[in-house]
Amino acid sequence: MGAFKKYITTYKRNDPSARSTLEIVLTYPGFWAIIYYRIAHFLHQKNLKLIARMVSTFGRWVTGVEIHPGAVIGRCFFIDHGMGIVIGETAIIGDDVRIFHGVTLGGRGDETGKRHPTIEDGVLLSAHAQVIGNITIGKNAKIGASAVVLKDIPEGVTAVGIPAKVVKSKIENLVKTDACELK
Repeated sequence: MGAFKKYITTYKRNDPSARSTLEIVLTYPGFWAIIYYRIAHFLHQKNLKLIARMVSTFGRWVTGVEIHPGAVIGRCFFIDHGMGIVIGETAIIGDDVRIFHGVTLGGRGDETGKRHPTIEDGVLLSAHAQVIGNITIGKNAKIGASAVVLKDIPEGVTAVGIPAKVVKSKIENLVKTDACELK
């Protein structure tokens, strides 16, 4: 039950409109997308890949969020709204990452092996951002809405546009970040 409580705490911390645990459980598709992902990922790690894909597909039908069971997602992952999110098989997402609707962590289609992005701790991915290929978004970076990210983004900066370019340096971007409570 500890993990369930941690998911609830993550939602309460990240969404000012979350009024209660019951509201989160009954009405937050991002919350359920994470639950389905955790089950599917467990099955994937046990080499029950077909069943894992079936669980993840069911989760996509219910939530509108598609997370491949092979993706690796850290603690305190927060999905706001969720609809249309796609997270590919070799994506790696760190702790305390926030992601909004319409985001894709996808491959280019011409790569093998590690072909999806690595998102480090504390990153914010705004609505409809497209992060494509085996690239890294550095710790505490912010990616603006509808940005198309095709190259590595350094730690702590803000990047926007098509293709994404850094518009705020790490120093300009210093803000208090609520660290994920990992206890």
